[in-house]
Amino acid sequence: MNNNQTDKISFKIDEDSFKEIYNLYWEKVFSVCYSNLGETEPAKGMVQEIFKSLWERKDELEINQSVERYLVRSAKFKVFEYIRNKKIREQHLENIVSSQVTSFNYTENDVMLSTLSDRISSLIEKLPNQCRRVFKMSREDGLSNKEIASDLLISERAVEYHISKAVSSLKSNLTEYSF
Repeated sequence: MNNNQTDKISFKIDEDSFKEIYNLYWEKVFSVCYSNLGETEPAKGMVQEIFKSLWERKDELEINQSVERYLVRSAKFKVFEYIRNKKIREQHLENIVSSQVTSFNYTENDVMLSTLSDRISSLIEKLPNQCRRVFKMSREDGLSNKEIASDLLISERAVEYHISKAVSSLKSNLTEYSF
């Protein structure tokens, strides 16, 4: 194979010319792969795939550019393909893990929520009558302190006191939930 043939592949690749192309360019192809990936083993595998493909397609392959440019472009494409497939695999694994964790967490969270709700309801029912009424009007009915004071004929300051007392009581009885 003469110098012009290494610049353009417009000839039939035989075993000798393939060896010459491999020896001239494998390091450059590896360098392109490795510099984009930073991983030795995948880069080596890509070099093998690129030259294997070149050999397998030697009879129908027509390259209208320099051999080096063709191989460098092939290397860049392989790197892109590798990164794309790696990201797809990682995303797929993340989705699988996430869906398993999520389904597990839903069940666990439902149980915890139910337990916590029951516990809070029980604690609210144990509050003194006026404190319980004020707290429920505030938290369950969504009334403002002024509206509660008006409905119960007490001062806003008394409403604040009852809400504060209820919240304090709940917090002290729910320490295992780390508020």
